[in-house]
Amino acid sequence: MRPTVSDFVIQRLCAWGVRRVYGYPGDGINGLMGAIDRADGAIDFVQTRHEELAAFMATAHAKFSGEVGVCLATSGPGAIHLLNGLYDAKLDHQPVVAIVGQQKRSALGSDYQQEVDLVSLFKDVAHEFVQMATSAPQVRHLIDRAMRIARDRRAVTCVIFPNDVQDLPAVPVPPREHGTVHSGIGNAAAALVPPTEALEQAAQILNAGRKVAVLAGAGALQATDELIHVTQRLAAGLAKALLGKACVPDDLPFVTGSIGVLGTRPSSRMMEDCDTLLMVGSSFPYAEFLPAEGQARCVQIDLDPRSLGLRYPVELSLLGDSRATLAALLPMLDHKDHGEWRLGIERDVARWWRELEARAHVNAAPMNPQRVFWELSPRLPEQSILTCDSGTAANWYARDVKLRRGMKASLSGGLATMGPAIPYAIAAKCHHPDRPVVALLGDGAMQMNGLNGLITVARLWRDWADRRLVVMVLNNRDLNLVSWEQRVLAGDPKFEDSQALPDFPYAHFAEMLGLRALRVDSPEAIGPAWDAAFAADRPMLLEMVTDAAVPPLPPDVSLAQTKAYFAALWHGDPEAIRTLKAVAKEYWASATA
Repeated sequence: MRPTVSDFVIQRLCAWGVRRVYGYPGDGINGLMGAIDRADGAIDFVQTRHEELAAFMATAHAKFSGEVGVCLATSGPGAIHLLNGLYDAKLDHQPVVAIVGQQKRSALGSDYQQEVDLVSLFKDVAHEFVQMATSAPQVRHLIDRAMRIARDRRAVTCVIFPNDVQDLPAVPVPPREHGTVHSGIGNAAAALVPPTEALEQAAQILNAGRKVAVLAGAGALQATDELIHVTQRLAAGLAKALLGKACVPDDLPFVTGSIGVLGTRPSSRMMEDCDTLLMVGSSFPYAEFLPAEGQARCVQIDLDPRSLGLRYPVELSLLGDSRATLAALLPMLDHKDHGEWRLGIERDVARWWRELEARAHVNAAPMNPQRVFWELSPRLPEQSILTCDSGTAANWYARDVKLRRGMKASLSGGLATMGPAIPYAIAAKCHHPDRPVVALLGDGAMQMNGLNGLITVARLWRDWADRRLVVMVLNNRDLNLVSWEQRVLAGDPKFEDSQALPDFPYAHFAEMLGLRALRVDSPEAIGPAWDAAFAADRPMLLEMVTDAAVPPLPPDVSLAQTKAYFAALWHGDPEAIRTLKAVAKEYWASATA
């Protein structure tokens, strides 16, 4: 059989190094699915339960592999379902290519069944490049441009294939004539280090600082040693944006932890008092957690020129790769003595870890969710990969989990959407089948699409060299983060019709799928449950029955938030007494730690 356009698409993706595609079939992409089958294993097709999960997996593939993630969906509803996961990739600056089907060219414009204006639909999420193939000679440069732009601009791109185009005879080499394009796959080389003059100016600013703070984000994940050396040389402290949690180990005494609403008090104090700020690979958005304008001189390093000077009035912006730029900057920095500024940061960090331990051991009915995360940290196997969902699970993950060197971790940062923890974990296992993976999520995200994700886990786990994938779900029957936001931000009582979740036997469901599972409802059983999960011979679900009244306290509670909370209690919050007692216990634990 003569190769088709679909065969050529798969071959071209392989030439670009793509070895795995996440998706869901449909008649709009029958040609492409047949080509994957004919490719005889050259590309591994991971069938998901829903196209949204496929896009999440492609995003996680990019995050955990450094490669371009690829997802595939049929026309109409299948393409629409990709959008949330693709926006997750867009807002976290991950390279993802979406390949979607479309109705025949002859039907377009006729309001045909499943006909959607896909170019318009994807124009925002894939604004760097979205095109529809209309002829066979066009396909080579469409795939090449989609892959190159996604990789080099760390963006989402999309190529749309009408199903009749998929079955056209392939044209691997377009005719050499006017109006054709002859693209290629060659590697791209970029300038990764700013000029020496700019580095010297940056060093002058940092050397002049007496109280230097470093803020690192996802763009610094590959610069662990360089970040540590620069922070030590400057006698600084280092805070991390949530997507950069894995950039340096949490057990270093000068690492203040996460920053922001989900962050730590040492990070907030450091930003309040510093006179110099070095931002590395981060576009952390919350101005109220950064130094006041005019307080600190600022140097920023970022590979994306659009992120420079975006969040803080930067005195000097360095456009370059974080690792290479820090390495070039290091010899120009003066070695500062570790005086009161640095020693004060280390005291704050040590005190904060004691406070978190005390909070985690506060009694709750039946269990304190913080203790679930606190007990996890010392049990994490080496080289673990962690994924987390949005909600209060992200609060406890941000503060209580101590990542060590060599571990990877991620969540939905810019979009902060619900639902990615389990698809992220699946993609992590597909690319790193020899590493243990942990997914952390609440029952809201679990009911949204986590249960469907477990079905895929049950299908795939036998192919993994290390079969440990632990899914931990907080069962508190509440959309907990929003319940607390209603109280503390809006001053409204918890709205039961909106917030209460139906109880569900998560552990039993996992067992029905052939996975291991435990339901845990006593604090003494938390540690042994984690031990059992990491010793299991297959994926295991831990259903942790926790107390929704335990507050996810920000680093500092403002007067306005306090007034709003008491207003919510006054207006008849159904859990007023329980939450008031829990808040009091947390504050007492903090005060006595």
